[in-house]
Amino acid sequence: MPSRRDAIADDLRDGIATGRIKPGERLPSEAHLAAQYRVSTPTLRSALAVLQVEGLVEKVHGKGNFVCPPIRRVTYVGGCRRSDGQAAAEAALSITVQATKLRARGHLATLLEVSASSSLTEFLCLSNEGERPHSLARIYVPCDLVPAAALRGSLSYAGVMTRLRQVRPPLAEVRERVSVRLPSPEEASTLRISSALAVLAVTRQMADRVGRVVEAALLVLPGDRADAVFTTPYVIDERQAEG
Repeated sequence: MPSRRDAIADDLRDGIATGRIKPGERLPSEAHLAAQYRVSTPTLRSALAVLQVEGLVEKVHGKGNFVCPPIRRVTYVGGCRRSDGQAAAEAALSITVQATKLRARGHLATLLEVSASSSLTEFLCLSNEGERPHSLARIYVPCDLVPAAALRGSLSYAGVMTRLRQVRPPLAEVRERVSVRLPSPEEASTLRISSALAVLAVTRQMADRVGRVVEAALLVLPGDRADAVFTTPYVIDERQAEG
């Protein structure tokens, strides 16, 4: 038999799925809902927390609980390739870019395989679907590979990435590490997600033909809207085929 918390979450979830409760609609106050379901306020808040983790309800401080609009899923394509679907998804999002010059201290020196005194440019990229944050990326590039045009505040995300590709040496290797973890407090706040919602974290290093890391990225995608796809070409050994 489901608990009162789960029963309340099921009822509200059903209302959202059937359209009885519309996207963007503000739910009744927590006191009103607690009285309606005949439970204590902590039990009611626990039920709402379940829906918040699922990305169905968002609590806005000082305003109340709102039904989230349908979430656009994003697919991360491994190997730094872009599918048509990924390009279309990015086009539907607005992406803000903030560039900052900094030193490669700590984990950044390890990530870029440079000394701690090396100069880097960080591109902080936050994608939004309407007013709702969607995903977060921090891209690091050695300063000598960043054209001045890429630092202009008027450039779009696509414009910045195009400028970087124009001066980047030909790539020979892309190394990626994918993990699932809980978000940091800063990530949860920036993405406006529950600290209990797992995120897909991708660490990517891109190296040129002499082994220099020419770009590194730390990507954070909320787990309720992210898929990762990796395609490995299957190469047949001609000697085995002849045998």
